[in-house]
Amino acid sequence: MGLTLVEKIATRYTEGLKPGEQARQGMIVRIRPRHVMTHDNTGAVIPKFESIFEGTGITPRVADPPQPVFAIDHDIQNHSPENLAKYARIAAFAERHSIDYYPPGTGISHQVMVEQGYAIPGALIVGSDSHSNLYGGVSALGTPIVRTDAACLWATGTTWWQVPLVARCRLTGRLREGVVGKDVIIALCGLFNNDEVLNHAVEFVGDGIEHLSMDQRLSIANMTTEWGALAGVFPFDHVLHSYLLARADYLTSARRPGERRAPSRGSYTRQDVERWWNERLVADDDANYAVELELDLSTVVPHVSGPNHVKTMVSVPEMETRRVKIDKAYLVSCVNARLEDIESAAEVLKDRHVAEGVEMYVGAASEEVQRQAEASGAWDALVSAGAITLPPGCGPCIGLGRGLVEDGEVAISATNRNFKGRMGSRNAEVYLASPAVVAASAAAGYICAPERYESLVPSGSARRLPRPGTGKKAQIVPGFPERLTGRALLLPVDNMNTDGIYAGKWTYKDDMTPEEMAKVVFENYDPNFAHVARPGDIIVSGSNFGTGSSREQAATALKYRGIACVIAASFSETYKRNAFNNGYLCIECAELYEYLKAALVSEGSAATIVGPVVDVSFESGCITVDGQSFSFDAPSEVAQELVVSGGAEAAARTQLSTHL
Repeated sequence: MGLTLVEKIATRYTEGLKPGEQARQGMIVRIRPRHVMTHDNTGAVIPKFESIFEGTGITPRVADPPQPVFAIDHDIQNHSPENLAKYARIAAFAERHSIDYYPPGTGISHQVMVEQGYAIPGALIVGSDSHSNLYGGVSALGTPIVRTDAACLWATGTTWWQVPLVARCRLTGRLREGVVGKDVIIALCGLFNNDEVLNHAVEFVGDGIEHLSMDQRLSIANMTTEWGALAGVFPFDHVLHSYLLARADYLTSARRPGERRAPSRGSYTRQDVERWWNERLVADDDANYAVELELDLSTVVPHVSGPNHVKTMVSVPEMETRRVKIDKAYLVSCVNARLEDIESAAEVLKDRHVAEGVEMYVGAASEEVQRQAEASGAWDALVSAGAITLPPGCGPCIGLGRGLVEDGEVAISATNRNFKGRMGSRNAEVYLASPAVVAASAAAGYICAPERYESLVPSGSARRLPRPGTGKKAQIVPGFPERLTGRALLLPVDNMNTDGIYAGKWTYKDDMTPEEMAKVVFENYDPNFAHVARPGDIIVSGSNFGTGSSREQAATALKYRGIACVIAASFSETYKRNAFNNGYLCIECAELYEYLKAALVSEGSAATIVGPVVDVSFESGCITVDGQSFSFDAPSEVAQELVVSGGAEAAARTQLSTHL
């Protein structure tokens, strides 16, 4: 069976594959990505990195200095002594270890990764930020990791990764005049809002792609995060080829007077671009996809998301009838603050002014983008219209710096997230839209489009396909059990969130002992859990287990409670990463969950249901209960090693010691 584009890129960057073996969907593999990006959170990764070397006798050193990239962007408006000291520590660490470092004001980290040449076609690039998906706009496999992964990558150059299921999204037709990439991704989030691509990588295909600009592709790839995907990858076509040639000319050109351009290990030449083009990866005709989606671009009109929810989609023509008054408007963030976005907003505001009572904030995705906008006149047009400028960085998109939404306010924003409280007050309403809609709304004082559109529902379809790779057996590594046997504890819910597993009130109580953490497991979900659970029990639950915040305690507390493992229909990818990073076992088996749910759940059932004994055979890839058998993908050797070692940091420490 052939490979998807995602599987081909993953195979290229996977270490330890046997001859003829490929990195296929569902496999947990050890990857050596081309680059790992961290931003302000570099300050938190540094002590994790240094702790890996404790007890090894090795002086902390970065395994592959060209691999990490530091780009400071989140809290750059914070000039407090504490924050400036943190930035100074990061800069000093970068200099000490010869790491490429981009100081505050250079731009948003993801934009910097593309501009400076780190993100290239066919590369696997990870970032300690959920919007690392953006790199898929240049046909790279960009995907987020957590801080522990970043620390391990600095120390060893490698980390573990599960190749996600892959969805193919076919884009047909051509966008109408004035409709842009932001409208496309809002349409996808709203049209396919039943977790069709949850934890999948999405490959975009179809004849509609050739009409999408690079800025539009980057916007769509960026917001596949909000759609629930782990990556969104566009093909390496002639549009991207032309873009890369132009970037190569810029990267190899002489520095302009007054231009601050740091030396980049990502710099490439025209010859490099031609080589990549000749060696470009494409999916095989017989590749296996988990989901097939299709969207007719000609049926997309400007839409908004919200309020306070990305997957609530409303057409702008319908919003116009509601006359939703706004207080603030934003053209900022890594999804929509590139040159094309700024110029489209400036065109809308030409000879107009921001409405009385409305504040409009504008911040470019990078210093380079701002220079380009200044040169084209677009920047001055926005300022003349009354826009308030912000430095190139994240800012209000994540609730930092100037111009946050306040109690009772309504905002329209060209950002990627509008979760309640993210951009300021929880008692505010935030809608998402394209830059042109943001500009038109800022001028009118209510949500509207710059021109008339008919109210259309986007035309699309979705089809789930049989999951590839079920029932995969694994070679058992020394120290890993061949089987687990324990009493099932059925938690008959989907989307079990981390607050339900480990309450938020305990999350930042750093002096909690493992015993104390174990006692409060699931208290928000079921106060009776502590009286029911026994050491050795196996939790069985529904889909997207561990959704919500990234708190590691939601995994470690179960380990301390003596729960042997969690079997779920599916997991939040962040939860799974935290679990394996702490040496805790997660198994996916939707069929087992559905069987136990049908057998045990009735009206008035308890929140935690004691079920029969479950026997998990890793050698055969089979779970047995009540005489019934259910196949599952047994953990790979890499996953087993994480469990045996006690987690990623311990495994990295072992890896370092073996290379002494």
